[in-house]
Amino acid sequence: MNVLIVEDDRLQRESLKNMLQQLDQNIEIYESIDKDEALVIASKNNIDVFYVDICLNNSSGIDFAIELRRIPKYEFSFIVFLTTHVEYINQAFKEVHCYDFILKPYNIDDVVNMTKRFKLHIENLNEKTIEETKEKTYVVIDTRKGVNIKIYIDEMIFIEVNLRVCMIHTINGVYKISNLALSKILKYIDSKDIIRCHKSYAVNIKYIKRIENVDNKLSEIYFENYDKKALLGFKFRNIILERFQ
Repeated sequence: MNVLIVEDDRLQRESLKNMLQQLDQNIEIYESIDKDEALVIASKNNIDVFYVDICLNNSSGIDFAIELRRIPKYEFSFIVFLTTHVEYINQAFKEVHCYDFILKPYNIDDVVNMTKRFKLHIENLNEKTIEETKEKTYVVIDTRKGVNIKIYIDEMIFIEVNLRVCMIHTINGVYKISNLALSKILKYIDSKDIIRCHKSYAVNIKYIKRIENVDNKLSEIYFENYDKKALLGFKFRNIILERFQ
């Protein structure tokens, strides 16, 4: 986590810095004494949290925060004002949409607890970003017409084989491949989420919305935001239901 302290009083700045370092030595702390220097630091680095003194010697912390909000990457960043002047707080919330404020002299519990919340939020956000940016798994299918198609496995809804034609239903459309057996395509895909449910069908368990019985040996599988359906045979019913539940 990267923190910028904008505070022109050296003792106050060092006090806050020491409190943050007690929480976690790995927090990267930048320091500034005025608005212009702080804007330069923010432009050259990715700051997660700003601790800003409302009253700086040569400028206003509120003015700094207003200019900071004009930078797209800091439109919703955490800004905490440091102050002994509570009369400025309403202005800070209204004009800057700051997260909170801390009164001087600093209370270490207030600083540590607030920073812990920031740190947890940023760690969770980073984990989510990493998960979302992981490379998607895909297969390349030869349509036997001189065309190779890349299909992402997590975009497959279900697979249907009818009269020697394999149809792969995806969120982006249906791909048809001639003379491709269901057992062969399942072996090629090799995904724990794509499960055979019938002699002619396999489904992506993640897209199933509901399962309705047709008779004692056959059911129909319906999918989220997709109007086509797949068949579920009695032989595969327990496997599908166990994963669906």
